Amino acid sequence: MPRVSLAFFTTALLCGLTGMVWGSYMGATQNFILAPAHAHLNLLGWVTLSIMGTFYALAGDRASRRLAWANWAVSTLGVIIMTPMLAYLLSGHEKEIGPLMPIPELTVIIGMLLFAVSVLSLWRKPA
Repeated sequence: MPRVSLAFFTTALLCGLTGMVWGSYMGATQNFILAPAHAHLNLLGWVTLSIMGTFYALAGDRASRRLAWANWAVSTLGVIIMTPMLAYLLSGHEKEIGPLMPIPELTVIIGMLLFAVSVLSLWRKPA
């Protein structure tokens, strides 16, 4: 397995575990105000990073290593900054954090665009 896939899976694992613990805590306290941030952590962190890791594992040497690592770095950074910022916004700090939310939003979009370039670039390479 390529090391970049292992990096994606390790990050996804940490996001998934954190999301499960956070979800259990929300259920135990019956306080679901941060559910959208929890959902972003699970979908962007656990699911999306796992899918990307799987792609790079399957693509192997056909995928650009440099582009794959850039994809991991940007996508991971997006999850890491979006989740707490969204939680802070949902906690009643919309005026302070709201204007800054385009930063993590753009970061995760750039991560997905890097992934799109990786996927689409394989159409040019022989199988």
